[in-house]
Amino acid sequence: MRSIVWGAAALVLAACGADHSAAKTSSETARPEKGDAGPVADPAVNSETRMFRDWTATCDNGNNCVATGPASTGTGWIQVGVNAGGDSLRSVAVGFWPDSGSDVAGQITVRIDGAAFITDQSMEQGTGQFVKDAPGAIAALTNSRSISLEAGGESVALSPTGAAAALLWIDERQGRLDTTTALVRKGSRPAASVPPEPALPRVVAAPEADQTGFGDSGQTLPAAIEKTAEAKECRADTEFSPAIQAEVQSARLGPSTELWGVPCFIGAYNTGMRYFLTGPGGSRPRMITFQGTDQPNDTLTNAGYDPTDRTISQFAKGRGIGDCGVASTWVWTGRDFVLQTESQMGQCWGVPSDLWPTTWRTFSDE
Repeated sequence: MRSIVWGAAALVLAACGADHSAAKTSSETARPEKGDAGPVADPAVNSETRMFRDWTATCDNGNNCVATGPASTGTGWIQVGVNAGGDSLRSVAVGFWPDSGSDVAGQITVRIDGAAFITDQSMEQGTGQFVKDAPGAIAALTNSRSISLEAGGESVALSPTGAAAALLWIDERQGRLDTTTALVRKGSRPAASVPPEPALPRVVAAPEADQTGFGDSGQTLPAAIEKTAEAKECRADTEFSPAIQAEVQSARLGPSTELWGVPCFIGAYNTGMRYFLTGPGGSRPRMITFQGTDQPNDTLTNAGYDPTDRTISQFAKGRGIGDCGVASTWVWTGRDFVLQTESQMGQCWGVPSDLWPTTWRTFSDE
């Protein structure tokens, strides 16, 4: 596999996804633990993504936004990040895969219509570089006709088609049109006229539970779960491998609630898991439906439960190198699993997963 060379922005995670708010899990769940709380506020806006010719622009439920443009030839990308609010942080990140497959040391040069913008090489390669003059680079992108990245004697051309439209949409989405802070359509209105970040939904995790007797490998799936139609379907899909079927997950969520995971499929780089909420000993099982920003999902990919954080996380790869897909985390509130964070990258452009645009954020007291 060729090494990925990238430059990370200080702000690069924003949102993409459909216009849906995060719902809770199925109402047919085990009895909630006493005294636990769920989310207490809804977001002011929905996450959204738009395509503008070659570029994509995404804004999350807190109105942090990212615009990303791909390579015209080869593999590379450029990403503009803009936080909500008048005095928001903005930055530019870039990355590409050299054709030679070798590591590229030092600075990456971004050329926009011939003007050179140099990245900061203070960070180690692979952990991120910043374009030093982010405002200048963003201004150049609004009227760009050619964009390229250069490093280590190699270069890749990026597409400027759609850049201005994507940035203009962010101006509109964040309410900064005709203000001094606009990316494209600047005006005389002051920064104070730009709306602040909307309130994020608040989630409270349930108390940590004792995991004695849970989480060990080689556990037997309770008979009550094995009898459900959903588990039988998973067993039928994995009957070719007893080893896969034995990869049962379990956890104690509270005094009267347990979590069980049933292996449901396996592919070249993705494995599936269905989860059930039950009473003690696996009694009264109910399959969990997890709500994301796009649609409900009853089978998670490359997922696991963390009893310390009381969260289930998944990382669904669009392809083996993990440069596109969906990453999601749900937190156990004592009643159900509620979407805590989500990031998505729908285009396989080489963007590393820690720079995928976020589609959902929440506020936590922890």
